[in-house]
Amino acid sequence: MVAAKKADFDRWAAQFRISPVVARILRNRELTEESAIEKFLHGKLEDCYAPWLMKDMDKAVTAISQAVEQGKFIRVIGDYDVDGICSAYILTKGLEFLGAKVDTAIPHRIHDGYGLNDHLIEIANEDGVGLIVTCDNGIAASAQIALANSLGIDVVVTDHHEVPYVQNEDGSRQEVLPSALAVVDPKRSDCEYPFKGICGGVVAFKVIQALVEHRGLQAEAHELIEELLEFAALATVCDVMELADENRILVKEGLKRMQNSRNIGLKALMEVNGLEPAKISAYHLGFVIGPCLNATGRLDTAKQALALLQSKEHGAAMMAAQELLELNTSRKNLTLQGVEEAEEYLLVNAMTEDKVLVIFLPEVHESLAGIIAGRIREHYNKPTFILTRGEEGVKGSGRSIETYHMYEAMTEVKELFTKYGGHKLAAGLSMKEEDVEKLRLKLNENCKLTEEDFVPVVHIDVPMPLAYASEQLAEELSCLEPFGVGNPKPLFAQKGLHFVSASKMGASGTCARFRVRTPEGTTEQMVLFRGIEEFEKLLDNKYGEGSTKRLYDGDGDYEMSVVYQLGINAYRGRREKQLVIQYFC
Repeated sequence: MVAAKKADFDRWAAQFRISPVVARILRNRELTEESAIEKFLHGKLEDCYAPWLMKDMDKAVTAISQAVEQGKFIRVIGDYDVDGICSAYILTKGLEFLGAKVDTAIPHRIHDGYGLNDHLIEIANEDGVGLIVTCDNGIAASAQIALANSLGIDVVVTDHHEVPYVQNEDGSRQEVLPSALAVVDPKRSDCEYPFKGICGGVVAFKVIQALVEHRGLQAEAHELIEELLEFAALATVCDVMELADENRILVKEGLKRMQNSRNIGLKALMEVNGLEPAKISAYHLGFVIGPCLNATGRLDTAKQALALLQSKEHGAAMMAAQELLELNTSRKNLTLQGVEEAEEYLLVNAMTEDKVLVIFLPEVHESLAGIIAGRIREHYNKPTFILTRGEEGVKGSGRSIETYHMYEAMTEVKELFTKYGGHKLAAGLSMKEEDVEKLRLKLNENCKLTEEDFVPVVHIDVPMPLAYASEQLAEELSCLEPFGVGNPKPLFAQKGLHFVSASKMGASGTCARFRVRTPEGTTEQMVLFRGIEEFEKLLDNKYGEGSTKRLYDGDGDYEMSVVYQLGINAYRGRREKQLVIQYFC
């Protein structure tokens, strides 16, 4: 589908000194006001929202400040994913700076499960903890926080997940908030924070900002805030938040600081992965660094990842980073096996026509459920739950599509869960094994999705002949970075290209370079990094057996239409434009 949103692109181009093509892309990102465009292109940290706009921020600051002054033992309780690890690091580091007596607890994925549980509260009581500060969890832990209160432990919740609610007879919703001293969560309906789409790490970052301002220590805390910004950015990308509004600014500024990171552990992780700090991007956060940190919480304990970030010595950090890299390699192999098992499960049980896919893989490591669910969702473009057998009953993770609000759908059948939580596109759950089939039947029975919702849609920013895809435009597109969810790398398209020759690239031959002739008679080079088998199959089906061979022999003339991305390929000091094929037909 071609985006056809209207605006005065020529006026925007002149006003913001950009090309009309870039102006059109900005409109496709739902930008309509000139102030929003200015913020998108040139936003600074000063343009981010004040932490005090968040509901209960004043109560949180008061409670934490009093605990610090009274010398109470504070425990930060995070989560085992990247957002939870980063949130815990941010709060702990910030509280240490303020002179707090503080430590950190990260739940064990298998033994503890997600977020607060009775066991963690009981341990905190035994250890003499006076205040628990949650991060990236807590909003759905009313029972556990009530237990803490009964033991004389105060709790401050900082979270970003959906607030649990009960449905009234008249159809209205009543939110169920835990009985904490403060509940800082932008998803609260009574929270007037201007941007709801921040992650747990950013909520934690805002709490530390507020505490620093409250103490009047902005100048003394400058370096601290600069470092913590890196982790707010990392958490935002890895928790798949939209790179819009202040998220875009935080990630952009965080990436700048990572080029000269103040954190020894993060620098070690970049080094073992062969990343050049000067070229670090949102892609590297989401697909290289993030998975290494996540792997510890999946296959071992996320305390390893937190310990790496808290490293004080380079040699020890390098050893820890190498271990995380090896764990991630193991995780990748186990994930591939799990995806194959999930595909087989759907076929054997004749479930490929279900609108909501519920797949029970009892032997798969429960920590891999979310990744496998994501892969299956991508394949079928359907909401997907992967369930595994845990120590107590069944645990699972879900990944959804844009047209299906997963958390709300789960709330409709909440009686089937012993525990659940999440948001629109992702969720986690615990349940009894005997209820697995009931869950599948009820979710599908309630599902209102139509066949149109399952058709993958490619949103083309601009139908643009290759002749317009210049190196100058490629350079200009960098002003739209960082790219990610909510701000994807722009897609262009042209029909009627003639593929005349091809050559394989890469050690395994899974990439290809093509010479194409445009309808205007010029020739261009294009590359394909993924989907080479599908391309070759399409070519032979469309133009006859042997067409692929003739193309590689340099004797082709096959008309194709493509969706492509325009970028810069920098290699050995040379820079040139690169046309990357993303889709073809």
